[in-house]
Amino acid sequence: MSVVKYTVIGGGINGLAVARQLLLDHPDAKVTLFEKEASVAQHQTSHNSGVVHAGLYYAKGSLKARLCRRGVHLIREYCKTHNLPYDECGKVVVALNAVEEERLQRLYKIALDNEVPDVRMLYGDEIKEVEPNCIGVAALHSPTTAIVSYESIAKKIAEEIESLGGTIHLSSEVEALKNEAGGIRVILKGGKVYDDTFDYAVSCSGLQSDRLAINSGDEASPKIVPFFGQYFVLDDEFTHDVKGLIYPVPDPKYPFLGVHFTKRIDGKMTIGPNAFLSFGRENYTGKNFNAKDIFDYLTYPGFWKFSLRNLPAAVRESKTVLSKQSFIDEATKYVPSLSKMTVQPATRGIRAQAMNKDGSLVDDFVVRKEGNITHIRNAPSPGATSSMAIAEYIVREVMPQPQA
Repeated sequence: MSVVKYTVIGGGINGLAVARQLLLDHPDAKVTLFEKEASVAQHQTSHNSGVVHAGLYYAKGSLKARLCRRGVHLIREYCKTHNLPYDECGKVVVALNAVEEERLQRLYKIALDNEVPDVRMLYGDEIKEVEPNCIGVAALHSPTTAIVSYESIAKKIAEEIESLGGTIHLSSEVEALKNEAGGIRVILKGGKVYDDTFDYAVSCSGLQSDRLAINSGDEASPKIVPFFGQYFVLDDEFTHDVKGLIYPVPDPKYPFLGVHFTKRIDGKMTIGPNAFLSFGRENYTGKNFNAKDIFDYLTYPGFWKFSLRNLPAAVRESKTVLSKQSFIDEATKYVPSLSKMTVQPATRGIRAQAMNKDGSLVDDFVVRKEGNITHIRNAPSPGATSSMAIAEYIVREVMPQPQA
Protein backbone atom coordinates (compact mmCIF):
# COMPACT_ATOMS: atom_id res chain seq x y z
CA MET A 1 0.00 0.00 0.00
CA SER A 2 1.36 3.46 -0.94
CA VAL A 3 2.21 5.93 1.81
CA VAL A 4 -0.32 8.75 2.24
CA LYS A 5 1.37 12.15 2.05
CA TYR A 6 0.12 15.26 3.86
CA THR A 7 1.37 18.81 3.80
CA VAL A 8 0.59 21.53 6.35
CA ILE A 9 1.26 25.18 5.56
CA GLY A 10 2.11 27.36 8.54
CA GLY A 11 4.31 26.85 11.58
CA GLY A 12 2.16 28.67 14.11
CA ILE A 13 0.51 26.72 16.90
CA ASN A 14 -2.46 25.72 14.74
CA GLY A 15 -0.39 24.37 11.86
CA LEU A 16 1.94 22.56 14.24
CA ALA A 17 -1.00 21.05 16.13
CA VAL A 18 -2.52 19.79 12.86
CA ALA A 19 0.76 18.21 11.75
CA ARG A 20 1.16 16.53 15.14
CA GLN A 21 -2.41 15.20 15.06
CA LEU A 22 -1.90 13.76 11.58
CA LEU A 23 1.16 11.88 12.78
CA LEU A 24 -0.65 10.61 15.89
CA ASP A 25 -3.71 9.44 13.93
CA HIS A 26 -1.82 8.20 10.86
CA PRO A 27 1.62 7.09 12.07
CA ASP A 28 2.50 5.50 8.74
CA ALA A 29 1.80 8.70 6.79
CA LYS A 30 4.36 11.19 5.54
CA VAL A 31 3.75 14.67 6.98
CA THR A 32 5.62 17.74 5.70
CA LEU A 33 5.14 21.22 7.17
CA PHE A 34 6.23 24.46 5.47
CA GLU A 35 6.94 27.63 7.46
CA LYS A 36 8.03 30.88 5.86
CA GLU A 37 10.11 32.11 8.83
CA ALA A 38 13.46 30.80 10.04
CA SER A 39 11.81 29.31 13.12
CA VAL A 40 8.28 28.33 14.17
CA ALA A 41 5.79 30.42 16.18
CA GLN A 42 7.02 33.82 15.01
CA HIS A 43 3.67 35.52 14.46
CA GLN A 44 0.38 35.36 16.37
CA THR A 45 1.56 32.40 18.48
CA SER A 46 4.29 34.47 20.15
CA HIS A 47 2.44 37.80 20.05
CA ASN A 48 -0.57 37.21 22.29
CA SER A 49 -1.54 37.44 25.94
CA GLY A 50 -0.88 33.77 26.71
CA VAL A 51 -4.35 33.27 28.20
CA VAL A 52 -5.97 29.82 28.17
CA HIS A 53 -9.56 30.95 27.78
CA ALA A 54 -12.19 29.00 29.71
CA GLY A 55 -15.13 29.62 27.34
CA LEU A 56 -16.97 32.62 28.81
CA TYR A 57 -17.80 34.45 25.59
CA TYR A 58 -18.76 31.93 22.93
CA ALA A 59 -22.32 31.10 21.88
CA LYS A 60 -23.53 27.63 22.79
CA GLY A 61 -23.19 25.26 19.85
CA SER A 62 -20.53 27.30 18.08
CA LEU A 63 -17.20 25.82 17.07
CA LYS A 64 -15.51 28.31 19.38
CA ALA A 65 -17.50 27.07 22.38
CA ARG A 66 -16.98 23.40 21.60
CA LEU A 67 -13.31 23.56 20.63
CA CYS A 68 -12.32 26.01 23.34
CA ARG A 69 -13.58 23.74 26.11
CA ARG A 70 -11.89 20.70 24.54
CA GLY A 71 -8.78 22.77 23.85
CA VAL A 72 -8.38 23.79 27.50
CA HIS A 73 -8.22 20.14 28.51
CA LEU A 74 -5.72 19.26 25.77
CA ILE A 75 -3.43 22.25 26.45
CA ARG A 76 -3.45 21.59 30.19
CA GLU A 77 -2.59 17.91 29.71
CA TYR A 78 0.10 18.72 27.14
CA CYS A 79 1.78 21.15 29.53
CA LYS A 80 1.60 18.60 32.34
CA THR A 81 3.06 15.83 30.18
CA HIS A 82 5.93 17.97 28.88
CA ASN A 83 6.65 19.94 32.08
CA LEU A 84 5.67 23.26 30.55
CA PRO A 85 4.39 26.04 32.86
CA TYR A 86 0.62 26.27 33.28
CA ASP A 87 -0.65 28.81 35.83
CA GLU A 88 -4.35 28.59 36.71
CA CYS A 89 -4.37 32.14 38.06
CA GLY A 90 -8.06 32.83 37.47
CA LYS A 91 -9.94 35.72 35.95
CA VAL A 92 -12.62 38.24 36.86
CA VAL A 93 -14.77 40.08 34.32
CA VAL A 94 -15.84 43.26 36.10
CA ALA A 95 -18.96 45.42 35.65
CA LEU A 96 -18.67 49.05 36.70
CA ASN A 97 -22.36 49.99 36.37
CA ALA A 98 -25.86 48.57 35.99
CA VAL A 99 -25.71 48.38 32.18
CA GLU A 100 -22.52 46.34 32.30
CA GLU A 101 -23.95 44.16 35.07
CA GLU A 102 -26.84 43.21 32.79
CA ARG A 103 -24.36 42.22 30.06
CA LEU A 104 -22.38 40.30 32.65
CA GLN A 105 -25.43 38.23 33.57
CA ARG A 106 -25.67 37.19 29.92
CA LEU A 107 -22.01 36.16 29.97
CA TYR A 108 -22.67 34.12 33.09
CA LYS A 109 -25.43 32.22 31.29
CA ILE A 110 -23.10 31.56 28.34
CA ALA A 111 -20.45 30.25 30.74
CA LEU A 112 -22.98 27.92 32.35
CA ASP A 113 -24.20 26.77 28.93
CA ASN A 114 -20.60 25.94 28.01
CA GLU A 115 -20.07 24.10 31.29
CA VAL A 116 -17.16 26.28 32.32
CA PRO A 117 -16.13 24.86 35.70
CA ASP A 118 -16.64 26.72 38.96
CA VAL A 119 -17.79 30.05 37.51
CA ARG A 120 -19.76 32.28 39.86
CA MET A 121 -21.03 35.82 40.19
CA LEU A 122 -19.43 38.13 42.74
CA TYR A 123 -20.96 41.28 44.22
CA GLY A 124 -19.53 44.18 46.24
CA ASP A 125 -16.85 43.10 48.67
CA GLU A 126 -16.88 39.54 47.27
CA ILE A 127 -14.79 40.90 44.38
CA LYS A 128 -12.07 41.94 46.82
CA GLU A 129 -11.84 38.40 48.16
CA VAL A 130 -10.51 37.42 44.74
CA GLU A 131 -8.80 40.67 43.65
CA PRO A 132 -8.22 42.85 46.76
CA ASN A 133 -7.57 46.07 44.81
CA CYS A 134 -10.30 45.71 42.21
CA ILE A 135 -13.53 47.73 42.27
CA GLY A 136 -16.87 47.13 40.58
CA VAL A 137 -20.56 46.50 41.21
CA ALA A 138 -20.35 42.87 40.08
CA ALA A 139 -17.91 40.41 38.57
CA LEU A 140 -17.89 37.04 36.90
CA HIS A 141 -15.16 34.84 38.39
CA SER A 142 -13.56 32.05 36.37
CA PRO A 143 -11.01 30.43 38.69
CA THR A 144 -9.79 27.92 36.07
CA THR A 145 -8.75 30.50 33.46
CA ALA A 146 -5.00 30.02 33.04
CA ILE A 147 -1.88 31.43 31.41
CA VAL A 148 0.86 29.68 29.43
CA SER A 149 3.58 30.42 26.90
CA TYR A 150 2.10 29.40 23.56
CA GLU A 151 5.49 29.93 21.96
CA SER A 152 7.03 27.31 24.28
CA ILE A 153 4.16 24.91 23.58
CA ALA A 154 4.54 25.41 19.82
CA LYS A 155 8.27 24.78 19.91
CA LYS A 156 7.73 21.59 21.93
CA ILE A 157 5.16 20.42 19.37
CA ALA A 158 7.69 21.10 16.60
CA GLU A 159 10.19 18.85 18.40
CA GLU A 160 7.52 16.19 18.75
CA ILE A 161 6.63 16.36 15.04
CA GLU A 162 10.22 15.64 14.08
CA SER A 163 10.51 12.86 16.67
CA LEU A 164 7.40 11.24 15.15
CA GLY A 165 9.00 11.28 11.71
CA GLY A 166 7.51 14.50 10.31
CA THR A 167 9.50 17.05 8.31
CA ILE A 168 9.54 20.81 8.92
CA HIS A 169 10.85 23.07 6.14
CA LEU A 170 11.76 26.49 7.55
CA SER A 171 12.34 29.64 5.47
CA SER A 172 9.93 28.13 2.93
CA GLU A 173 7.13 30.53 2.05
CA VAL A 174 4.22 28.95 0.19
CA GLU A 175 2.34 31.07 -2.36
CA ALA A 176 -0.23 28.54 -3.58
CA LEU A 177 -1.51 24.98 -3.48
CA LYS A 178 -2.54 23.47 -6.81
CA ASN A 179 -4.76 20.45 -7.30
CA GLU A 180 -3.41 18.37 -10.18
CA ALA A 181 -4.17 14.89 -11.48
CA GLY A 182 -1.10 13.50 -9.75
CA GLY A 183 -1.77 15.19 -6.41
CA ILE A 184 -1.41 18.59 -4.73
CA ARG A 185 1.50 20.76 -5.79
CA VAL A 186 3.13 23.23 -3.39
CA ILE A 187 4.19 26.45 -5.10
CA LEU A 188 6.86 28.24 -3.13
CA LYS A 189 7.74 31.93 -3.19
CA GLY A 190 8.91 33.06 -6.59
CA GLY A 191 6.98 30.32 -8.36
CA LYS A 192 9.34 27.48 -7.47
CA VAL A 193 7.51 24.14 -7.43
CA TYR A 194 8.32 21.76 -4.56
CA ASP A 195 9.71 18.48 -5.85
CA ASP A 196 7.03 16.21 -4.40
CA THR A 197 3.23 16.05 -4.53
CA PHE A 198 0.82 15.45 -1.67
CA ASP A 199 -2.47 13.64 -1.25
CA TYR A 200 -3.90 16.13 1.25
CA ALA A 201 -3.06 19.67 2.33
CA VAL A 202 -4.07 21.89 5.24
CA SER A 203 -3.47 25.64 5.14
CA CYS A 204 -2.97 27.22 8.57
CA SER A 205 -1.44 30.52 7.48
CA GLY A 206 -2.96 32.95 9.97
CA LEU A 207 -2.44 36.54 8.86
CA GLN A 208 -1.96 35.40 5.25
CA SER A 209 -4.77 32.82 5.24
CA ASP A 210 -7.05 34.61 2.79
CA ARG A 211 -4.26 35.19 0.26
CA LEU A 212 -3.07 31.60 0.26
CA ALA A 213 -6.67 30.37 0.07
CA ILE A 214 -7.50 32.61 -2.91
CA ASN A 215 -4.26 31.64 -4.69
CA SER A 216 -5.25 28.01 -4.15
CA GLY A 217 -8.72 28.37 -5.68
CA ASP A 218 -10.85 29.11 -2.60
CA GLU A 219 -13.40 31.93 -2.25
CA ALA A 220 -12.29 35.55 -1.93
CA SER A 221 -14.31 36.21 1.22
CA PRO A 222 -13.78 36.55 4.11
CA LYS A 223 -10.91 39.02 3.91
CA ILE A 224 -8.28 39.31 6.64
CA VAL A 225 -8.16 42.82 8.09
CA PRO A 226 -5.32 43.26 10.62
CA PHE A 227 -5.93 44.95 13.96
CA PHE A 228 -3.01 45.61 16.27
CA GLY A 229 -3.12 45.33 20.02
CA GLN A 230 -0.61 47.26 22.11
CA TYR A 231 0.59 45.90 25.46
CA PHE A 232 2.43 47.59 28.31
CA VAL A 233 4.32 45.82 31.10
CA LEU A 234 3.96 47.18 34.62
CA ASP A 235 7.18 48.08 36.40
CA ASP A 236 7.97 45.49 39.08
CA GLU A 237 6.93 47.64 42.05
CA PHE A 238 3.33 47.65 40.79
CA THR A 239 3.04 44.03 39.70
CA HIS A 240 1.54 42.59 42.89
CA ASP A 241 -1.52 44.85 43.07
CA VAL A 242 -3.23 42.38 40.72
CA LYS A 243 -3.25 38.64 41.36
CA GLY A 244 -4.59 37.23 38.11
CA LEU A 245 -6.59 38.54 35.16
CA ILE A 246 -9.02 41.48 35.31
CA TYR A 247 -11.19 42.08 32.24
CA PRO A 248 -13.89 44.62 31.36
CA VAL A 249 -17.32 43.51 30.27
CA PRO A 250 -17.22 43.40 26.46
CA ASP A 251 -19.23 45.95 24.53
CA PRO A 252 -21.54 44.04 22.14
CA LYS A 253 -21.24 46.88 19.63
CA TYR A 254 -17.49 46.28 19.26
CA PRO A 255 -15.87 42.89 18.79
CA PHE A 256 -12.79 43.35 20.96
CA LEU A 257 -12.51 42.93 24.70
CA GLY A 258 -10.93 46.22 25.72
CA VAL A 259 -7.87 47.02 27.85
CA HIS A 260 -7.39 44.61 30.73
CA PHE A 261 -4.83 43.30 33.22
CA THR A 262 -3.13 40.06 32.26
CA LYS A 263 -0.57 38.19 34.28
CA ARG A 264 2.18 36.62 32.15
CA ILE A 265 3.72 33.23 32.69
CA ASP A 266 7.05 34.89 33.61
CA GLY A 267 5.32 36.64 36.53
CA LYS A 268 5.14 40.07 34.89
CA MET A 269 1.83 41.94 34.76
CA THR A 270 0.61 43.59 31.56
CA ILE A 271 -2.16 45.93 30.52
CA GLY A 272 -3.65 45.70 27.05
CA PRO A 273 -4.49 45.22 24.37
CA ASN A 274 -6.34 48.02 22.72
CA ALA A 275 -7.55 47.31 19.17
CA PHE A 276 -6.88 49.52 16.20
CA LEU A 277 -6.33 49.14 12.50
CA SER A 278 -2.78 48.07 11.67
CA PHE A 279 -0.72 49.48 8.79
CA GLY A 280 0.58 46.01 8.04
CA ARG A 281 -0.30 42.40 8.69
CA GLU A 282 3.04 41.81 10.38
CA ASN A 283 3.78 45.30 11.68
CA TYR A 284 4.74 44.32 15.22
CA THR A 285 6.82 47.43 15.91
CA GLY A 286 4.17 49.90 14.74
CA LYS A 287 6.84 51.72 12.72
CA ASN A 288 6.30 50.12 9.32
CA PHE A 289 3.80 50.64 6.51
CA ASN A 290 2.97 47.82 4.15
CA ALA A 291 1.38 49.34 1.04
CA LYS A 292 0.01 46.01 -0.19
CA ASP A 293 -1.71 45.27 3.13
CA ILE A 294 -3.18 48.78 3.37
CA PHE A 295 -4.40 48.72 -0.24
CA ASP A 296 -5.95 45.31 0.41
CA TYR A 297 -8.37 46.53 3.07
CA LEU A 298 -8.92 50.05 1.72
CA THR A 299 -10.26 48.55 -1.50
CA TYR A 300 -12.47 46.03 0.30
CA PRO A 301 -16.11 47.19 0.53
CA GLY A 302 -16.65 45.40 3.82
CA PHE A 303 -13.94 47.47 5.51
CA TRP A 304 -15.77 50.75 4.88
CA LYS A 305 -19.08 49.33 6.03
CA PHE A 306 -17.45 48.09 9.23
CA SER A 307 -15.70 51.43 9.81
CA LEU A 308 -18.86 53.51 9.46
CA ARG A 309 -20.69 51.30 11.94
CA ASN A 310 -17.89 51.50 14.51
CA LEU A 311 -16.81 55.15 14.50
CA PRO A 312 -17.52 55.77 18.24
CA ALA A 313 -15.47 52.72 19.24
CA ALA A 314 -12.69 53.73 16.85
CA VAL A 315 -12.51 57.18 18.47
CA ARG A 316 -12.32 55.58 21.90
CA GLU A 317 -9.57 53.20 20.85
CA SER A 318 -7.61 55.93 19.07
CA LYS A 319 -7.22 57.75 22.40
CA THR A 320 -5.36 54.77 23.83
CA VAL A 321 -3.17 54.63 20.72
CA LEU A 322 -2.22 58.30 20.88
CA SER A 323 -1.86 58.61 24.65
CA LYS A 324 -0.19 56.21 27.04
CA GLN A 325 -1.98 57.89 29.92
CA SER A 326 -5.36 57.23 28.29
CA PHE A 327 -4.33 53.60 27.97
CA ILE A 328 -3.41 53.48 31.67
CA ASP A 329 -6.64 55.26 32.62
CA GLU A 330 -8.71 52.58 30.85
CA ALA A 331 -7.05 49.90 32.99
CA THR A 332 -7.11 51.75 36.31
CA LYS A 333 -10.89 52.15 36.19
CA TYR A 334 -10.79 48.68 37.71
CA VAL A 335 -7.74 49.05 40.00
CA PRO A 336 -7.56 52.70 41.19
CA SER A 337 -4.55 51.93 43.41
CA LEU A 338 -2.49 51.69 40.21
CA SER A 339 -3.38 55.17 38.92
CA LYS A 340 0.26 56.26 39.39
CA MET A 341 1.81 53.13 37.96
CA THR A 342 4.63 53.28 35.46
CA VAL A 343 4.79 50.95 32.50
CA GLN A 344 7.05 49.96 29.62
CA PRO A 345 5.90 49.13 26.08
CA ALA A 346 5.85 45.49 24.98
CA THR A 347 5.66 44.00 21.50
CA ARG A 348 2.36 44.44 19.72
CA GLY A 349 0.10 41.62 18.72
CA ILE A 350 -1.71 41.53 15.37
CA ARG A 351 -5.16 39.96 15.21
CA ALA A 352 -5.98 38.26 11.92
CA GLN A 353 -9.63 39.29 11.85
CA ALA A 354 -11.75 37.83 9.07
CA MET A 355 -14.32 40.28 7.67
CA ASN A 356 -17.29 39.65 5.39
CA LYS A 357 -18.27 41.78 2.39
CA ASP A 358 -21.14 43.30 4.36
CA GLY A 359 -18.72 44.63 6.99
CA SER A 360 -19.59 42.08 9.66
CA LEU A 361 -16.75 40.37 11.47
CA VAL A 362 -16.67 36.60 11.28
CA ASP A 363 -17.40 35.52 14.82
CA ASP A 364 -16.84 31.77 14.72
CA PHE A 365 -13.95 29.67 13.53
CA VAL A 366 -14.10 29.05 9.78
CA VAL A 367 -12.59 25.86 8.37
CA ARG A 368 -13.36 25.19 4.71
CA LYS A 369 -12.53 22.21 2.50
CA GLU A 370 -12.12 22.28 -1.27
CA GLY A 371 -11.36 18.80 -2.55
CA ASN A 372 -8.35 17.52 -0.66
CA ILE A 373 -7.25 21.00 0.45
CA THR A 374 -8.50 22.31 3.82
CA HIS A 375 -8.19 25.99 4.76
CA ILE A 376 -8.42 27.58 8.20
CA ARG A 377 -9.95 30.91 7.15
CA ASN A 378 -10.65 32.33 10.61
CA ALA A 379 -9.15 31.30 13.95
CA PRO A 380 -8.78 34.36 16.21
CA SER A 381 -9.03 34.15 19.99
CA PRO A 382 -9.53 31.55 21.42
CA GLY A 383 -7.57 30.04 18.49
CA ALA A 384 -4.44 29.29 20.53
CA THR A 385 -6.45 27.84 23.42
CA SER A 386 -8.37 25.69 20.94
CA SER A 387 -5.39 24.74 18.76
CA MET A 388 -5.16 21.06 19.65
CA ALA A 389 -8.95 20.69 19.49
CA ILE A 390 -8.99 22.47 16.12
CA ALA A 391 -6.40 19.94 14.96
CA GLU A 392 -8.58 17.02 16.10
CA TYR A 393 -11.60 18.56 14.39
CA ILE A 394 -9.79 19.06 11.08
CA VAL A 395 -8.03 15.70 11.00
CA ARG A 396 -10.97 13.59 12.21
CA GLU A 397 -14.05 15.43 10.94
CA VAL A 398 -13.21 17.81 8.11
CA MET A 399 -10.50 16.14 6.06
CA PRO A 400 -11.32 13.22 3.80
CA GLN A 401 -10.14 9.99 5.37
CA PRO A 402 -7.49 8.09 3.40
CA GLN A 403 -8.75 4.94 1.74
CA ALA A 404 -7.19 1.64 2.82
